Amino acid sequence: MLSEESFNRLVLVEIGAAIATALLLLFITAPYGRHARQGWGVMIPAKWAWLVMEMPASLGFLALYFLGSRAFQAVPLIFCAIWQLHYLQRTFVYPVLQRGLGRPWPLLVALSGFSFQCLNGFVNARWISERGSYDLDWLWSPQFLVGVFLFLVGFWINMQSDAILRRLRQPGDSSYHIPSGGMYRWVSCPNYFGEILEWTGWAVMTWSLPGLAFALYTIANLGPRALAHHRWYQKEFSDYPAQRKALIPFLI
Repeated sequence: MLSEESFNRLVLVEIGAAIATALLLLFITAPYGRHARQGWGVMIPAKWAWLVMEMPASLGFLALYFLGSRAFQAVPLIFCAIWQLHYLQRTFVYPVLQRGLGRPWPLLVALSGFSFQCLNGFVNARWISERGSYDLDWLWSPQFLVGVFLFLVGFWINMQSDAILRRLRQPGDSSYHIPSGGMYRWVSCPNYFGEILEWTGWAVMTWSLPGLAFALYTIANLGPRALAHHRWYQKEFSDYPAQRKALIPFLI
């Protein structure tokens, strides 16, 4: 069994990965999607890449969760259901619904995502079902109530934003268009804003170091990506709305 010291080291590795990722992505845009380019090795179909990346966070997380001694307690089960609300959708529904997710991805990117989710899924699953301790009173704590609110608002923003993007394309269309409606009134990447809000909510509701590590990594990964998307939109579309920010309404 993993000692407490070793477990905490893994969480610190994730926090270190967040810092390294933020620094790297501020200078190098990850080469997939609209930013795809040659020179990154073997390419694989995008939908397979997505499954490779997200599987540890959905089914892997679930398997690890039920190894925990607290797995059948009420609060950990609620945490598990909240986590799966995002990741079952993200792993199995999103790649089927998303139009234009056909451009090949570098295998390197998929394996990087897979490695991160192995670590992230492990520390979060083991925390909520084994190392964390939550009695029923936790469901009425300010941390849980605020955290769930943030998560659900972020999830709704994420789903709405993805739906708006899907409606921009007709079947067979792989070109890009200027999105509008929803939070696209204010930012270029409300889907990323929603996801950051989700995992900030997770960190608050679990009130845990693994939760905080995941929230920090989400910001480190999606923040620079949102800035890159925003610059891309401005370059590609001369009529792109000047008042839009990249990620956070009225600020960034």
